[in-house]
Amino acid sequence: MKALIFIVFSFISVASAFAQQTDIPKDTLQKDSVQADSILSSNLRTVRGRATYYASKFHGRRTSNGDIFSNNKMTAAHLKLPFGTLVTVTNLDNGRSVVVRVNDRGPHSKSFMIDVSQAAAKELGFYGKGVANVTISYKIPEN
Repeated sequence: MKALIFIVFSFISVASAFAQQTDIPKDTLQKDSVQADSILSSNLRTVRGRATYYASKFHGRRTSNGDIFSNNKMTAAHLKLPFGTLVTVTNLDNGRSVVVRVNDRGPHSKSFMIDVSQAAAKELGFYGKGVANVTISYKIPEN
């Protein structure tokens, strides 16, 4: 358990340091674009876009990978990232970050790049607002 916590903390630290070192001008963010800017450094990728969160009606239903969805867990839906990928989501308006695990496919709108659980949206500070401008950082699997 301690090793898992250490790995997650290390990932967050690296992602935060990388996000702070990459100066992405705010005017590169397109309002209706899922992927306005992408930066590739080694095997860590950071992408800007918009996030939303799951509606309450999905609580208790199966996700695409077979998990039972819970709005109380730190999970997310992404159209292309492999299931199990740990993603650091950072709200660009307030600087808050969370780590979520991809276990579902979505969002099914070109305006958004990631759907997070309600628990993640609350931690990120956009629960009730519906949408947030975010960056997502994740490690690209090495082949």
